[in-house]
Amino acid sequence: MIRLHVPQPLSPGAALAPTLDQSRYLTQVMRLKAGDDLLVFNGKDGEWRASVAEVLKKGVILRAEEQARPQTFGPDLDLIVAVVKKARVETIVEKAAELGARRVRLVVTQRTNADRLRLDRLDAIAEEAAEQTGRLDVPEIHEPVKLDALLSAWEPGRRLMFCDETGGAPAIRALPDAPREPWSILIGPEGGFSPEEGERLRALPYATAISLGPRILRADTAAIAAMTLWQASAGDWAR
Repeated sequence: MIRLHVPQPLSPGAALAPTLDQSRYLTQVMRLKAGDDLLVFNGKDGEWRASVAEVLKKGVILRAEEQARPQTFGPDLDLIVAVVKKARVETIVEKAAELGARRVRLVVTQRTNADRLRLDRLDAIAEEAAEQTGRLDVPEIHEPVKLDALLSAWEPGRRLMFCDETGGAPAIRALPDAPREPWSILIGPEGGFSPEEGERLRALPYATAISLGPRILRADTAAIAAMTLWQASAGDWAR
């Protein structure tokens, strides 16, 4: 069944207007016609069965029929990643959506050296991944901020899994007894954190330094590995 993310409120009989790109996908790629069914969600009202009410010259009109699943959310998990090359950031956003991150926060560190990013492109990647994986929300993508500013405005009560290539406890030992949520995972830039950044991170009372093994990983690989370890140890995979 085709799944589509829509911004409009969902209720019985609600008329929905997909974007032009979404309409082309439904009619030209998937060949839907009036009366055909699909699933829609908006991140608030659960998942709904909808039907194609009308095919127009430019776009389609959908009609919400009935709720198929009530709204649920995964764990309150932020993936915080230092900005790296565009293609790798896009991979990170896609995999973060697939692996259950609620937000992706981009940070600028002392060793950040990367391409300019298009937030609209990253939003589209997150939306498509959410549609394909069956989740009922789309991860928020936050604009890059400096690491110092992020840490200075840290949310009280949120824990931090700090992935440190210089050493840390194995995740499967450090995380099983950890509080369930909220959590953040921090992945550094290519070349790692500076000594000053590492010292500050290790001193944070809410941070747990984690090792991702004996090999140096690229940022996208590290993000996938870290999220997998967290989900298996402390996330909703363990429930």
